[in-house]
Amino acid sequence: MRIDPARAATLVSQLSSVQQRITALNAGRNVRLVAVSKLKPANDILALHQAPAQHQHFGENYAQELTQKAELLPRTIQWHFIGGLQSGHCKSLAKIPNLFCVSSVDTVKKANLLSNTRETLRSSDSAVPPLSVHVQVNTSGEDAKSGAQPGDETVALCREIVDKCPGLKLLGLMTIGAIARSKATTAETKNEDFVALKEQRNLVAEALGVEPASLELSMGMSEDFEGAIAEGSGEVRVGSTIFGQRPDRADAKIRV
Repeated sequence: MRIDPARAATLVSQLSSVQQRITALNAGRNVRLVAVSKLKPANDILALHQAPAQHQHFGENYAQELTQKAELLPRTIQWHFIGGLQSGHCKSLAKIPNLFCVSSVDTVKKANLLSNTRETLRSSDSAVPPLSVHVQVNTSGEDAKSGAQPGDETVALCREIVDKCPGLKLLGLMTIGAIARSKATTAETKNEDFVALKEQRNLVAEALGVEPASLELSMGMSEDFEGAIAEGSGEVRVGSTIFGQRPDRADAKIRV
C-alpha cells in the first residue's frame, strides 16, 4: 500500500500534537486516544500505525467501511466502532477479530447479538478476546441522540452485559452529548453531559457492586477532549484534528 511521505509526516505531527495536549492534562492517568479515521483512506491509517508513530487505536463510524479496512490493514490495529449501532451490523462487527471495542451499545438486543457472535468466533479461535463495549448513555435527552436513558435503563443494560453476555466485557460508559455544550467546553469549563455520565457511572458501579474507577468513561472529541480529560475521561475520540477535513461520504475512498 503506497504511503505519501509528506502526508505521513503531516499526520504524525498532528497526532503527536494531540498526544502532547492529552499528556499535559491527564495527571498521570492513562488516557486512550482513538484516532477517528472515518472516511479517510486506509493509507492514512497505515501511515500512523507503522513507525515512527505506531499508533494502535482507530475509530470508525460505518460498519461496512470498518469491515473493509480491517481486511486490508494489519491485525495489530485495535479497531473501535463508534457510530450509531444497528442490529443488522452486530454480527459482521463482532466477527472482526481485532475489533477492540463497540462504543455505542444501547439495547439488550444488540448486546446479545454481539455477544453470541463473538462467542462463536472465540470457539474457533481461542486467541480472540471478548469484545469490549461501552454502554452509550443519552445524557443530553435529545430525541435525535442514540443511547440508553439515564437511570434504570442504563443500569439494566450494564447488568445484562455483565451477567448474561459472556462474549462481552463491559469497559464502561460513553456519551456524545449536546453539540452546543461541546463547543462551549474548555479544560476549565464543565460540560453538563460529562458530569451526567460520571453520575451514571457511580449509579452503575453501586448497582453492580464494583468500584467506579473500574468502569471507564469515554467522552470527548476534537472540540472538547481537554474538558473531558479534566472531568476524568479515560478515552477521547479525535478525528479532524489529526486527519484534517473529511470528504463527503460519496467521495470517500478506502485506499488511494
